[in-house]
Amino acid sequence: MEPRVLDGIINRLLEVRGKPGKEVQLSESEIRQLCLVSKDIFLMQPVLLELEAPIKICGDIHDRGKQGLETICLLLAYKIKYPENFFLLRGNHECASVNRIYGFYDECKRRFNVRVWKVFTDCFNCLPVAALIEEKIFCMHGGLSPELHNLDQIRNLKRPTDVPESGLLCDLLWSDPSNDIQGWGPNDRGVSYMFGADRVIDCLKKFDLDLICRAHQVVEDGYEFFANRQLVTIFSAPNYCGEFDNAAAMMSVDETLTCSFRILKPADKKPKFSFGTLTSTNKSYAPSRIKKSNIKARSYKVTA
Repeated sequence: MEPRVLDGIINRLLEVRGKPGKEVQLSESEIRQLCLVSKDIFLMQPVLLELEAPIKICGDIHDRGKQGLETICLLLAYKIKYPENFFLLRGNHECASVNRIYGFYDECKRRFNVRVWKVFTDCFNCLPVAALIEEKIFCMHGGLSPELHNLDQIRNLKRPTDVPESGLLCDLLWSDPSNDIQGWGPNDRGVSYMFGADRVIDCLKKFDLDLICRAHQVVEDGYEFFANRQLVTIFSAPNYCGEFDNAAAMMSVDETLTCSFRILKPADKKPKFSFGTLTSTNKSYAPSRIKKSNIKARSYKVTA
């Protein structure tokens, strides 16, 4: 893809920042090119990404809202422009059977045609599904799986692939932590499992990890700890679906694996500005379990 063409697409998409609901009508050819080029990049990179700090991590940033096409096209464009610095993990909605129901299919059909939706589906089927940061922070969209015994199981997942109704890939995209159970239990979603804090502790010990980082659930403050701060849920879409009045968060990981959180409060109902407001607090979070290794102990803080 020519850099001039790519930059033009990015600039057009960024023009609607702060304009909720305003559409950018890319051509079908441009969308097809974004999907095909990014798909090739996804397949050239591992299904389990192994990344270095410093890095910034976002959770859910889209789904069920307006401007779905603008959002995914901008993400794919950034992936093409910065292939070694910008990474996407597959979520449970990057699946034909799910986004067929929850709005993305309808948006593609209304604004283009079913062919465009199928091109996106082919691209989604090639996304990586998990990431390791400095071999210590394990990231995925959903959560843990009772079938995960070795990280090579993730590395060996074949792509392109749809999301199956059960099994390792399904769990990585669908499972949830729960304070109400130990071990594994049925998930209220009707898909995959819920897992207790004991499963988090076992996973960290088995794979010599410090932290599990996931998304998949709306949390009021944009981030929420679980299992004695050994798992964190990050949600990066403020005022989710226009109903939840939740804040959004982004986690920054520095070279020492110290984690800090930037909070984006939802915009007021009659905002002076449309981007929401960034806030800072003086709260700091120290890990309850300090792992002795060549990496400094993690601390958690909230910053602007």
